[in-house]
Amino acid sequence: MPFLLYLLALAVFAQATSEFMLSGLTPEIATDLAVSIPAAGWLTSAFALGMVVGAPAIAVLGRRWPRRTTLLSTLTVFLLAHVVGALSDDFTVLLITRLLAALSNAGFLAVALATATTLVSADAKGRATAVLLAGTTLACIAGVPAGAWLGQHFGWRSAFWAVALICLPALLAILRSLPRAGTSQPPLTRLRPTRRLVVLLLLGALVNGATFCTFTYLAPILTGVTGLDRSWIPALLALFGLGSFAGVTLAGRYADRRAHGVLVAAGCALLLGWCVFAATAQVIGFAIGLVFLQGLLSFAVGSALISLALYAAAESPVLAGGLATAALNVGAVVGPVAGGFGIEVAGDRAPLWCSAVLVAAALAVAGVARALARSRRVEPVVR
Repeated sequence: MPFLLYLLALAVFAQATSEFMLSGLTPEIATDLAVSIPAAGWLTSAFALGMVVGAPAIAVLGRRWPRRTTLLSTLTVFLLAHVVGALSDDFTVLLITRLLAALSNAGFLAVALATATTLVSADAKGRATAVLLAGTTLACIAGVPAGAWLGQHFGWRSAFWAVALICLPALLAILRSLPRAGTSQPPLTRLRPTRRLVVLLLLGALVNGATFCTFTYLAPILTGVTGLDRSWIPALLALFGLGSFAGVTLAGRYADRRAHGVLVAAGCALLLGWCVFAATAQVIGFAIGLVFLQGLLSFAVGSALISLALYAAAESPVLAGGLATAALNVGAVVGPVAGGFGIEVAGDRAPLWCSAVLVAAALAVAGVARALARSRRVEPVVR
């Protein structure tokens, strides 16, 4: 894999760290800026909204720009948003910087996914996607705990400065290594998502919704249902991150040759895992093992779906990357909402069952789509 690809993954690591680290910094931000905890939570909502809107918007609006220009501009805006946020004493300004950071993050990821596929051979898109998305999983393992540690010892602003500094090597690498020439895109009227691409995006939203439905509420599940002390939570969040890294790595190894086999096997195992986790969450051994396993399966399936989406829209990889990024973030918004509603209705174990329902829905959609595709192929010629 080209070294530039790993530096792009470093930028994705910084961006994913920024997206997730507020879960550990919200109390400090609320105290420092004299706002309530729920108000500070708007920072997370603003980021999620920016991610959903930003990916397809920048993919379409920036389609006439060279990819180098888009990557440089979005990463620069992301970096500057963190600098301004770290210097600000006004909550409204910080809220605006989070929205701008998310918009630029989404645009960067959409174009980076397309760029990654051009840095490798035509049959290695899955591996390139896995390397790029490894930045997200490593953020769960190292970036988020490090951000929380910085916030506790040096204030929440230090975590923002750290994210900005991590972006610099990738920014320099893009400036020096990517060619200035642009990549031609088809006319906008031809950028019509195929039925296959739409199904893949829907599956990505459902699977990612299931992932974040439980991941968002993993702490209350492990303390309220499993009975673990809160001191276990950072280690188990890191364990989930290790599983997700392993899943992305495995998907990258097989997605280019056996993507459908990976999806069927891992998807069924993912549904079974959520059901077993929901039924045995009170057993410490099962809970700890399933934290790792479900992280592995969730990100293996998600990574394989993104790879297939890029293959399905090879004529417009930037738009495909934008739509994939938006779909995943729709899941990241809907999943926690479903899990939170489940907790209010049925208690702390409910997000696990909600995750199982979302994966079951994904498998049902995939089954119906496959059956329809087969029926069209075998439709008799004589009417």
